[in-house]
Amino acid sequence: MNGGEILVKITVSGPPGSGTSTLVERLAVENSWSSLNGGDIFRNEAKNRELTVGEFSDLCKSNLEVDKSLDDTLKNEISNPNGSEIIESRLSGWWAYQMEIDCIRVWVNVSPEECARRIQNREGGTFENQLSISQQRQIDDKERYRILYDIDLDDMSPYTLIIDADDITADEVFLLVQSEIKE
Repeated sequence: MNGGEILVKITVSGPPGSGTSTLVERLAVENSWSSLNGGDIFRNEAKNRELTVGEFSDLCKSNLEVDKSLDDTLKNEISNPNGSEIIESRLSGWWAYQMEIDCIRVWVNVSPEECARRIQNREGGTFENQLSISQQRQIDDKERYRILYDIDLDDMSPYTLIIDADDITADEVFLLVQSEIKE
């Protein structure tokens, strides 16, 4: 809270392939809210540096200060009274929690196998390859967040709503979150 104003209304987090981007797009339209996607910031920075997303990801792994500067952009947006109502990134819920911002903090959970299926449907490739890439990315991200911020991605305590989305549709995920917003 800042002068009685809510800085952000909702954060949405989850592993790659969990459906967070789809959820955020629908919430933004339904509620006439603006949103900021951490993945978009990452992809834009890769483009600005004339790197592929994979090359930029490797740079972030080898130079944690680059990754930290992108995270600082999202933290600033979370605390900006004129910022987006919805912030989507893997750590946005953690940051809102640590900054004691009173908002809904959603984690959309899916199994590694479901992540791989969804990424395969979106990007192609074999299931086995997507599963291997997805699992390695999760391992790498968990280690990086532990080193940078002492955050354990398996700790769900910062989240006010945790959704197991393996066996439900994107519409059902949206309805669960929308009902939480309307309370």
